[in-house]
Amino acid sequence: MNSMEMANPYGHPVPGAPGNGYVNPAYVGDDSPGQAYGDPLLSGCDWLKSPQGQKLIASLIPMTSRDRIKAIRNQPRTMEEKRNLRKMVDREKSKQPRGVLDFHCCVQGLSSIALAYRRAKSSLSELLSSISLWQKTLKVIGGKFGTSVLSYFNFLRWLLKFNIFSFVVTFSFIIIPQLTVAEKNNLQFTGLEFLTGAGYFSDTVMYYGFYTNSTIRHGNGGASYDMQLAYIFTVGVCLVICFFSLLFSMARYFRNNFINPHIYSRGIAKLIFCWDFTVTHQSAVKLKQKNLSTEIRENLSEIRQENIKLTLNQQLARFCAHLAAWVVSTGVAVACCVAVYYLAENNSKFLENHREPGAVLLLPFVVSCINLAVPRLYSMFRLVERYEMPRHEVYILLIRNIFLKISIIGILCYYWLNIVALAGEECWETLIGQEIYRLLLMDFVFSLADSFLGEFLRRIIGMRLITSLGLQEFDIARNVLELIYAQTLVWIGTFFCPLLPLIQMITLFIMFYVKNISLMMNFQPPSKAWRAAQMVTFFILLLFFPSFTGVLCTLAITIWRLKPSADCGPFRGLPLFIQSIYSWIDTLSKRPSYLWVVWIYRNLIGSVHFFFILTLIVLIITYLYWQITEGRKIMIRLLHEQIINEGKDKMFLIEKLIKLQDMEKRANPERRDVEQLGPLHVREHDAAPDLRFRRSVQEDNPKV
Repeated sequence: MNSMEMANPYGHPVPGAPGNGYVNPAYVGDDSPGQAYGDPLLSGCDWLKSPQGQKLIASLIPMTSRDRIKAIRNQPRTMEEKRNLRKMVDREKSKQPRGVLDFHCCVQGLSSIALAYRRAKSSLSELLSSISLWQKTLKVIGGKFGTSVLSYFNFLRWLLKFNIFSFVVTFSFIIIPQLTVAEKNNLQFTGLEFLTGAGYFSDTVMYYGFYTNSTIRHGNGGASYDMQLAYIFTVGVCLVICFFSLLFSMARYFRNNFINPHIYSRGIAKLIFCWDFTVTHQSAVKLKQKNLSTEIRENLSEIRQENIKLTLNQQLARFCAHLAAWVVSTGVAVACCVAVYYLAENNSKFLENHREPGAVLLLPFVVSCINLAVPRLYSMFRLVERYEMPRHEVYILLIRNIFLKISIIGILCYYWLNIVALAGEECWETLIGQEIYRLLLMDFVFSLADSFLGEFLRRIIGMRLITSLGLQEFDIARNVLELIYAQTLVWIGTFFCPLLPLIQMITLFIMFYVKNISLMMNFQPPSKAWRAAQMVTFFILLLFFPSFTGVLCTLAITIWRLKPSADCGPFRGLPLFIQSIYSWIDTLSKRPSYLWVVWIYRNLIGSVHFFFILTLIVLIITYLYWQITEGRKIMIRLLHEQIINEGKDKMFLIEKLIKLQDMEKRANPERRDVEQLGPLHVREHDAAPDLRFRRSVQEDNPKV
């Protein structure tokens, strides 16, 4: 408002300006309903009877209801005048011929269907949002601890949805058909099976070895169900859907957090100048205020950290500290991998000499101890490295931990596929499933113990014994890598233990509440507030590579290279797991109606050249999109700089205008005396010139 007054310091109205009682000449004669303003000097229904009002009504009649309402809403009129306009349009529309009315009725019906679809879609979206898991809890966490800690819980909820889908698919197409033909389990249940995964569980749908290799058929005329094809196709479809879901999630988060313009403006305008007036409850208002204050602190902290510049000596000292930390962390990871490899290689001999049921827990126990202790050692390196940006510290910890955990999983996969699978055991697939179950269970037990005992004892020490330590901060990298490690085991083990997604669902559900309670009791908000909008993207990237790609390689070796057990499982008696697909294709090739399936398999799915061309196309498209993204980033940055420069130019012009006004006031003392008389005298003084100005304009423009 001040800038508008400065642009017109003398107070005279400008012809064509909105709200001054004149029509902009650019809009005179325009047929657009949004620009046919009519004569603002007429009020009520008089302006509707004018030529411009009739022209506006004629332009609104052929419109759809949605466009008509939008056009009427955009008219610079009072609410009563808009209602009169709508009534007039409806009255004129009802006078049209029957054929035109039928056509408009069809258009109206389509518009009503589209409106109903949009409302249903909006209602469904609101319903899904209202029943979303832990919505209020996540808002509380984000308001108190910021988006950095919140990203861990969002990632946990995302993984839970992932495992729910995997369990529904495997339960529907593998477990339920097997339960219809399952025989009674004669083994005795002792309770120790919950820890070892062996014993009674070995003869249930939990493991690969229990499933039949025959075709399931109920009744003489019932449909047949090939268990071999169902097993391999269900696992394959789960992995394919997981693959595309990961790609879609990465692309969506990347677009939202890396490409959108708000990453350069940081959403300051939305944070400071916007408020959701639908929030009326007192507790919700306080939570919203806390969220806004936390986000503002994160933005200010990031701006402050970006402006920090180090001297050359400080940079050299930081480089040496980082290099030493990387050397030590890499050495520790290599030593741990060697220990796991040595233990796994001698595990078979150890189990032969020790027949106790608990002996099988040695390898999972050692692996879980390494996964618990070494990441804490990595977290202590922050005292030496001292990163200015907390985001960089989390990234480095994630890379070190993922290198450790994926290396351990790689060594275990080598042990399973090259030692256990080739040892001549009766059902080596079930043994691998039991090993993965024990690893997953032991990791869950250690996580619970760490939350209930380790973090609680750290709180007691920091608050009562060594008060200088204070409360600890939530270690995002370590907790996220625990989730990625467990999810990797689940993906590998789904082929050998189809119920692993259900077990992972239960553990994730429990871990959410355990971590939430521990977070509220034993941790303090981050000392350096920072925005973590891009963290979930990085988490999913690590989950995709190297985690998911390593799983695909492991299962590909299992299916294409290894021989199934001869006495158990749906693939018993076959030379390879993939042989079931080959036999199915040979059967389809003898049926003329299914030759198109055979052609697709042989020329697309089974062709190396097709996948080579497809990979090349994907790489080219990825490169093009990457270049487009970089170009958009540069354009957004340039536009942002242009906005800043334009703001500076406007401030400069306003300062010049103020100086000119001051000079004019000093040059015209009589006008200064008039301004000192008060607003009433000023209006009387300006009334006559304003009336003369209106008359002169009307004489020059008779239409007005």
